[in-house]
Formats: sequence, structure tokens, C-alpha cells
Amino acid sequence: MSMELGRTGRAETTVTPDNTAAAMGSGSLPVFATPAMVALMEEAAVNACRGALDEGETTVGTRMEVSHDAASPLGMAVRAEAELTAVEGRKLTFSVRAYDAAGPIGGGVHQRFVVTAERFLAKTARRGEV
Repeated sequence: MSMELGRTGRAETTVTPDNTAAAMGSGSLPVFATPAMVALMEEAAVNACRGALDEGETTVGTRMEVSHDAASPLGMAVRAEAELTAVEGRKLTFSVRAYDAAGPIGGGVHQRFVVTAERFLAKTARRGEV
């Protein structure tokens, strides 16, 4: 793994009936859902890791602290950006922000851990045997 501070990633989507608060159960209005914004921020962080992981490695999200400050209506484009701000062993910390065409809609901090995919999935399968 060779993660250098300042790595960035981006993800984009459009507000559709499927990613609204009403559809996702996080509210009753047809606006971009907070869970959809969080997922977009995670996707941006995953994209920031592309090309820097060793063979067989991936990252898993472990913490997300965000505010969702503005509503985005149906049809509006939304983008998320992530910047790697800290590396502590296998723990990666990102500054995450989301925007729509009118400006900022949210931001916060996201943490991910670098894991070996095969070992992680084996451990997860063992948990399912309980």
C-alpha cells in the first residue's frame, strides 16, 4: 500500500426517485436522501484509493461523521469529493464534501481500513456460522 496524503477521489450521481429520502425511508420528501449522500461520499473515498492498494487489498468503511446541510431536488446533479488527510497504519481518514448545482450540501470526516479481501471475507463467513 502506498497511500500519500492529498489523494483525492470523486463520485457523481443525479437525484432520482430511487435515491430520495422518501424512497430510502430516511424521510418523506422527494429530495436527495442523507444515506445516498453518505454512500456517494464513500464512493469518492474508494475512488481516492484506486491504484494505491496492493494486490488483494481493498478498503472497508468504518466511520462516517457528516452533516447534510441542504436539500437537492429531483433531477439535480450531485457530486462528492474525498481527500485523504491522515494515514495511521491501515486506517485512512478522509475529508468528504458533497455539492449540487447550487453549492455545498454536506461535509464531514470518513474513515476506512485497508484489509486483505480474502482474509476479510473468510472472517465474515465464520461470523455467519454462529
